[in-house]
Amino acid sequence: MKKKHILIMFCVVALIQLFVPAQMIYNQEKVLNDGKAYKFKTRPIDPNDPFRGKYITLRYEINSFKTRDTTWRRGDAVYVYLKDSLGYAQIDTISKYKLNLKTDYVVAKATHFRSFKNYSNKSARIHFDLPFNRFYMEEYKAKPAEDAIRVRRNDTDLKDVYSLVYVKDGEAVLENVFINDVPIIDYIKEKDNQ
Repeated sequence: MKKKHILIMFCVVALIQLFVPAQMIYNQEKVLNDGKAYKFKTRPIDPNDPFRGKYITLRYEINSFKTRDTTWRRGDAVYVYLKDSLGYAQIDTISKYKLNLKTDYVVAKATHFRSFKNYSNKSARIHFDLPFNRFYMEEYKAKPAEDAIRVRRNDTDLKDVYSLVYVKDGEAVLENVFINDVPIIDYIKEKDNQ
């Protein structure tokens, strides 16, 4: 009887361990298939995470927003509502709470807050990190990707660096990083062949 209970518990634990990653994969695939694609202008650099491997850290041009709310604190959730402007994601508005808007949004994390006093009113700027700021690559490709961008940053050949992110119901999935509308892996291969 005891062996039967152990076997049942083992099966339950095994199913849970399979269900959790399967559910995560399913949710990301659903966002990729049903979400709206946004381009976020970025500048990658190449760090290393010993547990997850090589990746490019993505720093986005849209990483702050002017606000009159002076109660923001580091670590607060920032609901970033998006709009499309000339093919790239722009911030429509931000909030500490989910708003009843029919606009795509992502939940970022507040990093710091600056308050400005001028003669007419108080204003502030909240800075935040978007949740899709790492693009994982094979170890031998991450460093050449970062080098390609660093070396060509002032090159007229390098016009546009952006990430393609799908957004749906507050969830975001980073699909790829592009340089001059070419996926970063293909861009590296092209530059290596020149």
